[in-house]
Amino acid sequence: MPRVVSFGRSFRRNDAFAKHPANQISPFNLNKLNPARNRLGRVAQPEHISNQGGVSGSFWRNLPARFPVVSTASLPQDNPANLRLIQLPTSKFSRLTLWHQLDRQSAVKEAFNRSWASYKSKAWLADELAPLSGLPRNVLGGWATTLIDNLDTLWVMGMREDFDQAVAAVANVNFEDTLSPEINTHEVNIRILGGLLSAYDLSGDPRLLQKSIEVGDMLYVIFDTPNRMPIIHWDWHKAARQEEQQAEEMVSVSELGSFILEFTRLSQITRDPKYFDAAQNVMTQLEQRQDKTRLPGMWPVTLNARTEDFDGDFYTMGAEVDSFYKTLPKVHVLLGGHIPIYRTMYERFTRAAASHSLFRPLNAESKDILLPGSVRVTTTQNEKQRTKLESQVNYRGCFTGGLFAMGGQLFNIPAHRQIANKLVDGCIWAHEIMPMGIMPERIDIVPCASQWKCPWNKWFWRQEVWKKANNLRGPDQSVNVDAFIKDHNLPEGVLSIPDTRYNLRPEMIESMLILHRVTAREDLLDVAWEMFLSIRNATSVEKGNAAVVDVTAEGAHIHIDSMESYWMSRTLKYFHLMFSSPDMLSMNDYVFNSGGHPLKIPKHVEED
Repeated sequence: MPRVVSFGRSFRRNDAFAKHPANQISPFNLNKLNPARNRLGRVAQPEHISNQGGVSGSFWRNLPARFPVVSTASLPQDNPANLRLIQLPTSKFSRLTLWHQLDRQSAVKEAFNRSWASYKSKAWLADELAPLSGLPRNVLGGWATTLIDNLDTLWVMGMREDFDQAVAAVANVNFEDTLSPEINTHEVNIRILGGLLSAYDLSGDPRLLQKSIEVGDMLYVIFDTPNRMPIIHWDWHKAARQEEQQAEEMVSVSELGSFILEFTRLSQITRDPKYFDAAQNVMTQLEQRQDKTRLPGMWPVTLNARTEDFDGDFYTMGAEVDSFYKTLPKVHVLLGGHIPIYRTMYERFTRAAASHSLFRPLNAESKDILLPGSVRVTTTQNEKQRTKLESQVNYRGCFTGGLFAMGGQLFNIPAHRQIANKLVDGCIWAHEIMPMGIMPERIDIVPCASQWKCPWNKWFWRQEVWKKANNLRGPDQSVNVDAFIKDHNLPEGVLSIPDTRYNLRPEMIESMLILHRVTAREDLLDVAWEMFLSIRNATSVEKGNAAVVDVTAEGAHIHIDSMESYWMSRTLKYFHLMFSSPDMLSMNDYVFNSGGHPLKIPKHVEED
């Protein structure tokens, strides 16, 4: 029988230890421990330099815990369960078709090279490059986010000289110092820790493991709260002084539940269960409350992590939940299928989502497609709860096609594979109806009354646009619906476009890649190529690629001075993999974290 761990655990406040003068870390004591301090009073520790020139990270590891864990859950140690393969065998993909993708793959690599070269020359070791001004920008600790986020992309694209140069630079990144007053630990986890672990899994370079442990030890400190719930918007300096920390009163479920993949993989590599234990405790709390929310099976967008109150009324498939929901089948695989709550959580969630959140959009071609929406839960005077679909689609919600494709294959649920195809086709449609061939950040769409039959009705669409427009204008003004449609460039079936931007996002190509690997649908290759051309043409600027202000506009493109690190680490990587042989980063060997970083699936966990 597999040794599945028990998740009953406890922790306590170490008051006697914390109150002892010798163990109280104040700014004064920090000076005594290490007098080398910079101008802002942060600690510099030159005595902790490793052989590779980087900081050893012993500060965070040695920081006394205020609420130390008494018992620690262990990782399952048995061979993986008899899991179904996610990806089809390579023989199922046409070799002739793959041969025709080589020029497309080269075009994607060329786009990556342009952006990477600009980052190297103008923003090296900064978090991001602002592609219009050409200025470096630090938005995540000043820890070279773009560099770390793209280590595995360099490896995958065969740019080994650049990879070696980047690893040498990463070895000197100091995670014991930052200029940022506050750190978003969710982003540090998925981009920086995920990037380091992935690059280590691919290359085996010990410097990357050392840095992974440094970041893991730093992030482990955010769980040192009274209820061991992590802090997402973290006062790094307050924690370094060992001042009291509490979980926040408003965080998204995506932020709260996003640590499990990276922390599990770090524990698997280091044989130190503390990381897995910390993240697993959060997931256990989420699982125990899954059927107790106002929409059983789903979690509200925002949670009170301090009081563990999950009583919100808004449930979505968009930006605030994507990192969490798509993690569920992946951690099931990473843990070898030995911890059953992840399959249970996935099945409960998808059952609720399919019933309440997914809808068929009214469209002129009467296509049988689906899109992910949101749900508002209200309580009537009779104390009965009612659900109302809000058919606003968020670009990040396009992750759902990949989620249903992976879960349907992994857990052998044929209906989910059908849903996956309809969701991917729905987001493809939302791209194709826009003038630039790119879906905007947010779009309001007329939902069909039924998922089974929905003939096109232009009169009904115009009526719904009229109602929406008058609601936006106010009750005392009437709108000429035809003029409103023309002025706002509304395609047929669209009510309004509240956010017209495209921020270089990867969710659409991510889902297309997963569905292609699961089903070998060849038409997705041509669709992906057209989508890549549209995105490249709309976003290309002299110093890389920039977000677009309005994808509904005709003519010249207006850009935003922003090139997030995920443009290269996710969007371009997924396009590159789309046009590559399916045995490159096979989804039977790797799971991709929310930052797009492939983490190796262990075939067996050896006992010490």
